[in-house]
Amino acid sequence: MKKNVGKADKVIRIILGLVIVVLGFVYSSWWGLIGLIPLGTAFMGFCPLYAPFKISTNKSTE
Repeated sequence: MKKNVGKADKVIRIILGLVIVVLGFVYSSWWGLIGLIPLGTAFMGFCPLYAPFKISTNKSTE
């Protein structure tokens, strides 16, 4: 699995994921679990939605 999430993309995903999780917690909603998706893709460094479109924000030469 080749990493396709770059540093800036990773930071945005972490912030967005945390905001969604916190809002789900504040409003006692299960929708907050959706915030785990951007967090997971940020920490894995791989976004499955990028793969079919050959998108990569990762600038490294791995």
